[in-house]
Amino acid sequence: MFIATLIADGLAAGQLSEAGDRLASVHCGPGSRRWIDEGRAADLAFAMHPDAARGALEGAFPSIDIVVQPAEGRAKKLLVADMDSTMITVECIDELADYAGIKAQIAEVTERAMRGELDFGAALDARVALLKGLSESAIEQCLAERVRLMPGAKALVQTMRAWGATCVLVSGGFTRFAEPVGAEIGFNYAIANRLGIVDGKLTGLVKKPIVDSSTKENVLRSERHEYRLAHHETLAVGDGANDLAMIREAGLGVAYHAKPIVAAAAGARVDHGDLTALLYAQGIARGDWVAG
Repeated sequence: MFIATLIADGLAAGQLSEAGDRLASVHCGPGSRRWIDEGRAADLAFAMHPDAARGALEGAFPSIDIVVQPAEGRAKKLLVADMDSTMITVECIDELADYAGIKAQIAEVTERAMRGELDFGAALDARVALLKGLSESAIEQCLAERVRLMPGAKALVQTMRAWGATCVLVSGGFTRFAEPVGAEIGFNYAIANRLGIVDGKLTGLVKKPIVDSSTKENVLRSERHEYRLAHHETLAVGDGANDLAMIREAGLGVAYHAKPIVAAAAGARVDHGDLTALLYAQGIARGDWVAG
């Protein structure tokens, strides 16, 4: 059996009925329906053809996120998450560049890298080189003034941990941001790149090896092996091209408000809601969330 989860504020019973009709029209064998939280999230069971179900439902309802997956094993035991524009609302390197007066120049490169148009490692080296000489104090200032948690981040991570999951933050950004952000949200630990700093100033270098797409994929695999988890027990979420490998490797890979290349390749998308959509995708009602 499979489950199609519909998630939106103001979700109506009529939309569930229409979704059931759409599943029937592509011969998915729709079955029972149930509210997870009335007016916010609901499950529709069906028997077959998950790809057809996803095609019939995604985009059919404005402002509704759809997650299609096997019914068995939907509660995940491992979360591997990107940080910038996923667990926080900004790209840290772009905001840090603003303190050097070159945000527009760096942000353009960041956007191209996240769309998959540039090699991630080379693009990171090039951007960090432009920050050479910036005072180390700008990092703490940026963290305090610019970095904000994505809505639902704490609820997602702290609820999953309360249910026994391991949660790992893996960022192509920097430890000086990822470590405090990961601790605030509640991740087990964080992995990110280390900026070169000498005499209180950025050297313009990133310590090697760079945390990149392969690192994220390898972390997911190693954690899955460490905890002897099945493939379907893993969840990955991110928004940029360097998240694609881990999203494809996860049992449920989610593109979160993502670049087109990621949205097209991911097994599930969250285009409208916040990160609590990933709790609804696991069948967890609001009354069972840990308030972040």
